[in-house]
Parts: sequence; C-alpha cells; structure tokens
Amino acid sequence: MAVAGGMGRTLTAAESTNARTPRQFRVALSPKVRLVSRRDQIVLSEAELLQLLERERVAVVSSLGPRGWPHSMPLWYVPRDGEVWVWTYAKSQKVRNLERDARATVLVETGHEYGELRGAMIEAEAAIHRDFETVIGFAEELTLRYAAGISTIEGDAKAALEAQAPKRVAIRFKPVRTASWDHRKLGGTY
Repeated sequence: MAVAGGMGRTLTAAESTNARTPRQFRVALSPKVRLVSRRDQIVLSEAELLQLLERERVAVVSSLGPRGWPHSMPLWYVPRDGEVWVWTYAKSQKVRNLERDARATVLVETGHEYGELRGAMIEAEAAIHRDFETVIGFAEELTLRYAAGISTIEGDAKAALEAQAPKRVAIRFKPVRTASWDHRKLGGTY
C-alpha cells in the first residue's frame, strides 16, 4: 500500500511507517482532563488470588511453539501453595516447547459480562517433573480434585493411573510476575 508523501511523492509502506512521528499522533488534552488508571482498584489480593485458583478448573497454558507463535492449551490443574501444576503427555507439543524455553504464561479467568470478569495472568518458569513418584502423586491429586465423590484412589483406578504415569509428566509453573483483575470491584462504573 502506498501513501502520499511530501512534494507529490508516493511513499512505500515501510517509508510511510518511518515518516510518522509521535508528534503527529499526540492528542491535545485540556489541562483539566486527566487520564486516571483504576488498575490498582481491581488487583486481586493474595487471598483472592488463592481463592480464584482453588475455585476455577481450567488454566490456559501458553508456551512458545516451534515457529515462535504462542501455543495455548486448556488444562486441568492443581494449585499448590499459589503455584499451578498440570500433567500432560511427555511427548506433547507443550512439553517440547517448555523443554526448549521454560517460559510460559498461565491464564485462569472467569466471568461472562464485563463487570464480572476476574482472573490472573501468571508469567512463570516451568519445571518439568518426570520421576514416577512425583508424576503418580500428582496424578492422584489431580484425579481427586476433578472426580466427584471420591476421596481415595484405589484398585483399578490406581492401576490405570500407574499405567499412564510413565507416559506423562507433571509440570510446575513457578510464578515470576502476576497480573490480576476483578472487575466486580469497579461497582458497575467503568
């Protein structure tokens, strides 16, 4: 796409991008107008963040795919001391991505209307656990969290988890930075 330049010359797309200066895009504001951020009003407290992680059931885990694009997948998880843990197949794309680059973003959110939105975006370093005891222990904890009405894993259910464990990994996401929000705190005013 070409854009008209000075002196009747037509600029290429690259030139037109470089020709723009920040001054051309400044908006003149009245001295009385102030842009007020309400960001600090909607941040979750530590207790609220832990409660959100306990209540919600799906985390969207984003890693960097082999072509550099985000690879985002929904996963069941278990919160452990404010950290998100998941389990998945050891040969999955997300594991390959995290082996190459341990950085990940974990999103846990809820709400349908704007005024109900709550969530946390956790930038984290992933630690992949492959040892059988860690993987099977986590598998049991995950199963207890999501299977309604059971309090122990025994018999055929335990045998099934033990058969799956060698093909699986447990992944711990150690938070580096967290951004959180609770639009309910805005009281219906935006």
